[in-house]
Amino acid sequence: MGDQNTLSAITALAYGCRRSEYFTEQLYATLKLLDRSLLDASTRGAMHGEVGQTQFLPKSTLLYGVDGDGGGSINLNTKTDALASTANLLKEHGWIRGEGYQPGKPNFSAIQGCMPPASIRALSP
Repeated sequence: MGDQNTLSAITALAYGCRRSEYFTEQLYATLKLLDRSLLDASTRGAMHGEVGQTQFLPKSTLLYGVDGDGGGSINLNTKTDALASTANLLKEHGWIRGEGYQPGKPNFSAIQGCMPPASIRALSP
């Protein structure tokens, strides 16, 4: 799930890379998550700020995070919250239960809609 400090990683990307506009939005989302006690300043994640078992960026956590286990908060390091949040993200992007997800199938576009733009996915600064 990563060993980088999430706040530090997002802040560095917001202020020091060619995709600073995109990561500035992620920084604001990170600060909201900190304010809501869904993350803390020592939260560890991947090197670009992704957290939890399904590697959500902070803005996705705000938009699609679900307390799947009823524990009172969203914790993407738990299987139930991570999978419930991922299911919510897919549903919000048009996922149709029981349909295929390969190219040409109904859910392929739902998966594509969840991905950041290609300019963001090319993660080298």
